[in-house]
Amino acid sequence: MTTKTIRRELKFTQSPAVVWRALANSEALADWMYPNDFEPRVGHRFTFRVPPDPRAKFDGLIVHCEVLRCAPPSELEFTWVVGEGWLDTRVRYRLEADGDGTRVLFEHSGFKEDQAFHGAEYGWKMMHGKLTKALEKASDNPALKA
Repeated sequence: MTTKTIRRELKFTQSPAVVWRALANSEALADWMYPNDFEPRVGHRFTFRVPPDPRAKFDGLIVHCEVLRCAPPSELEFTWVVGEGWLDTRVRYRLEADGDGTRVLFEHSGFKEDQAFHGAEYGWKMMHGKLTKALEKASDNPALKA
């Protein structure tokens, strides 16, 4: 069966070290993504707790994850599993220095259903917008400081 992959290239003016902290620090992740119990170590199992949205008639959900690769400050990969067999995918961030900033290559792979793919595509666009805003205020966020 063929699967689909969401691919995005993101560019930030912040250094790879700062962008890495936004991706690999539980508190920073919660600022732009969802509450979580993430730890940046291979094998760590964690969850993202997506809150309900009554306006969209969405009850919320729990995303179960496991860190597969953690190579600071260049690569982070984890599973992204929702429900039993409903969504079993992988998320990967690769960071590269780009002048004074950072180029991030994002992939979310393994989608079998169009609805889940398009929903995730929309969701990541929104979350990456929040990531951009969080990084713009990095100097005000203790979780993003060295």
